[in-house]
Amino acid sequence: MAATLRIQSDWSQALRRDEGEAWLSCRSPGKPTLYGSLTRRGLSTEGVPDIAASEGFVVGEVTKKSILISCPHENVSTKFLAPYTTFSRIHQKSITCLDISSGGGLGVSTSTDGTMKIWQAANGEIRRLLEGHVYDVNCCRFFPSGLVVLSGGMDAQLKIWSAEDASCVVTFKGHKGGILDTAIVDRGRNVLSSSRDGTARLWDCGKSACLGVIADCGSPVNGIAVGAADDSLNLGSPEKAPSEREIGTEGKILLLAREDKKLQGVGLQSRQPVFLFIGSDAFNCCAFLSSTYILAGTQDGNIYQLDIRNTTAPIQVIHRSGAPVLSLLPYRDGFIASQGDGTCFIVQQDLDYVLDLTEADCDPVYKVASWEKQIYTCCRDGIVRRYQLSDL
Repeated sequence: MAATLRIQSDWSQALRRDEGEAWLSCRSPGKPTLYGSLTRRGLSTEGVPDIAASEGFVVGEVTKKSILISCPHENVSTKFLAPYTTFSRIHQKSITCLDISSGGGLGVSTSTDGTMKIWQAANGEIRRLLEGHVYDVNCCRFFPSGLVVLSGGMDAQLKIWSAEDASCVVTFKGHKGGILDTAIVDRGRNVLSSSRDGTARLWDCGKSACLGVIADCGSPVNGIAVGAADDSLNLGSPEKAPSEREIGTEGKILLLAREDKKLQGVGLQSRQPVFLFIGSDAFNCCAFLSSTYILAGTQDGNIYQLDIRNTTAPIQVIHRSGAPVLSLLPYRDGFIASQGDGTCFIVQQDLDYVLDLTEADCDPVYKVASWEKQIYTCCRDGIVRRYQLSDL
């Protein structure tokens, strides 16, 4: 695996003042870590800090919120990005999940302070409090319309809420353990959930009924993702004719990130197993990059990229640290990953550097959401951070 560049978490504040310093490091497997520092020498005529790096490191483009650093000896470059804004008043405690509406106007988040809230994405101003789950809410997401929210809680309940008046319009019961993740099929006539009870279930929103258990793994299902499968893939056929209430399940595959170190693919309509991949540790999250390529992240810091047509060996394994991979989000020509040590990074096919979203200091970044060029993260430190990407 390539070398990894790191920077002091509050580097942008540290380098605001003259003579300000921030540390750097470059870690390469099997070699001693190279340590260095950045020093601010003043301001350029454009009002951008003039930054110098110690031996072994090179400073590239610097803007008010970003700095490109390379370590030529290891042939590695990283662009570090500081948040554009931070929202510290939405929740009082650790924020476990968040999502941004399809129009970019609203955010929804859940916290260990026991609340789930809808807020304005531009300024973090709270609009609605969604009350009704018993115990903590684990996951929340907007429906494609951006007007409705789906949430799952430790109370084993899945709920649908109106983002406009905060009313809970549907409650699904059937899981025997806390709900760990959800997914929405197409426009959202059907939704999916996965649970500590080892099952993934398909639900009919209109009739608030369970349409079936898609998989029963005997091990907690930490994360799920649904996507259209490549035509060449045999998804199997259902044992009995699907209910007419099943909308949009044909030709789709459900990924299950399991606690027992297995990543499983199941035909959504057929309920038949498509593949089973065994990883290095418990799988926490999974995502589709395309109809053939998928990603999955493990508790010991591995991100596997697989081709669903042949999962015998991964296309690549990305390992930046041993911290748990907590969320994976497809983005443009690549993906965004966040980990339990506070790192959050963006990998793009055509970029020769990694984009690192900084400021969380060793606190896990639990979830990442995006809207166009804005990236939102939520963290154990109780802060929602919003990053503004320039043209990639």
